[in-house]
Amino acid sequence: MSTDTAPSTQTSARSSDSPVKSVDRALTVLDILAREGEASLSQMARELMVHKSTVGRLVETLVRHDLVEPPDGPGGYRLGVGCLRLAGATATRLDLSLEAQPVCDELSAAIGETTTVAITREGVAINVCQAEGNNTVAMRNWIGQHTALHATSNGKVLLAHLPEEERKARLDAGLTAYTEHTLICPQALAEELQRIRDQGWAFAVEELEEGLNAVAAPVFDHSGRVVAGISVAGPSYRLPPDRLPVVRESVLSAADALSRRLGHVGQVRN
Repeated sequence: MSTDTAPSTQTSARSSDSPVKSVDRALTVLDILAREGEASLSQMARELMVHKSTVGRLVETLVRHDLVEPPDGPGGYRLGVGCLRLAGATATRLDLSLEAQPVCDELSAAIGETTTVAITREGVAINVCQAEGNNTVAMRNWIGQHTALHATSNGKVLLAHLPEEERKARLDAGLTAYTEHTLICPQALAEELQRIRDQGWAFAVEELEEGLNAVAAPVFDHSGRVVAGISVAGPSYRLPPDRLPVVRESVLSAADALSRRLGHVGQVRN
């Protein structure tokens, strides 16, 4: 019985390892092309210490996904435009976080509350940068957290500046009430978003969580497109509604500063 079982177990282990090895080899192919600029199948096979046909199958898959370009004439394989697409998506987020951190730090120090910068991805706001105030009761870490577009100040800034068709689709898809203050009527929210576009800032008073208030402003890139929101948030006893207009001015100034760091040279506010 043991003789029959052992080969089956080994075969299963080899099968489960095979996709992992293929992924590892495919990534190594990309590393080779990044280092060498271009390479032939024979060159890559020698470095990977596998048969040329194995590399050929891997490269065919990478070509289908635009991660590798086939030879054009006597040259070798090169990295494809798909790599630029992936790198561009990552660079945009990393560049924003890098540029945003000193602005967040300065704003948080001035107001004494938590500041965040958020972007929108697949219908939610994602926080990519945060700075803490000097108050003893600090906010939680929001980095990487997904929050609803309609229930946060940063989210409403981002939602307000989506293309009209996409914005309408978000409103028509149904809005979740997180507290009794969450705005879930599509018509009322549409009016609120118009106000945000007209006035250039947004607020949220206990709309995501009871006792949490925030104010935000849009951040523009070099093309004049809204790419993020920057906000100040704090507990309602430290950041009551009547303090929001005062904090707003600092948030708007921070949004202007971050927009300039991203290459925006036109008028930011209406």
